[in-house]
Amino acid sequence: MAAPSELGDFLKSRRAALRPEDVGITPHPARRRVTGLRREELATLANVSITHYTRLEQGRANNASDSTLEAIARTLRLTEDETAHLKDLARPAVSARPAPRRVAHASASARQLLGAMTHVPAVLMDRRTDVLAWNQLGHALLAAHLAPGAPDDPATRPNLTRMLFLDERYRALYRNWDEQADLAVAALRLVAGRHHDDRALAELVGGLTMNSDEFAKLWARHPVRTCTSGVKLLRHPVVGELELSFENLVIPGTSGQRLIAYTAELGSPSETALKLLGSASAPAPAVVRGAHPGGPST
Repeated sequence: MAAPSELGDFLKSRRAALRPEDVGITPHPARRRVTGLRREELATLANVSITHYTRLEQGRANNASDSTLEAIARTLRLTEDETAHLKDLARPAVSARPAPRRVAHASASARQLLGAMTHVPAVLMDRRTDVLAWNQLGHALLAAHLAPGAPDDPATRPNLTRMLFLDERYRALYRNWDEQADLAVAALRLVAGRHHDDRALAELVGGLTMNSDEFAKLWARHPVRTCTSGVKLLRHPVVGELELSFENLVIPGTSGQRLIAYTAELGSPSETALKLLGSASAPAPAVVRGAHPGGPST
């Protein structure tokens, strides 16, 4: 994912989204050749030289100041997330050599925390949405069709973004799949802008682009958004419909690992369904050798 082309494509997509009328420009009666704002119109509105802006959009300017980028962001009416993404793409971190591939793992303390959350579905992911660990209820909620130990093998561990587009059972879990797909791609775009030298992330995006037309179309729109909390609308094959709040918590010092926990409103049908799921997914009690149903063992 080369930063120069990503930067140009991102800026073009945002220029195309703005009509001249949106920014107080009266279009010339002659037919316009571009959708949205022209380069020179944007440069004029942002008080940036057209030469400098053109070089920026072509990926040939790596010294854009904060004030220049913020002026462009204001003119394009970018959100806070989109503005941060613009800066990430315009001034990518320079490394002397490609970043080595690092396999992420869940720490012992993170696993202990997950295990202690007996009544709360929880999942630990890395920045690419690879699942590093989940607790019993998290596994039962999101991916009971996979083996409980699936996250333990880095070669085959689940990836929630890949599953959202390519795993029919996981996809069917979401009542508002379109919204979830938009959000997943937007979040991945933000991460890709910050970690342009992450080869595993590039492979994930490439694989999804090749195997999912839906992903490819969404990715081409350059959505950018982060989401730290919200609501998931699910349709679980065992307990039916749930409405769960979630919190997305970044684990400090882990290069982007996040713990996502899901909760239901007290007294709601979703809370009842979550309790039922916990009971249904609980391991069967161990059978004590020599025990008899009617009395103590002898």
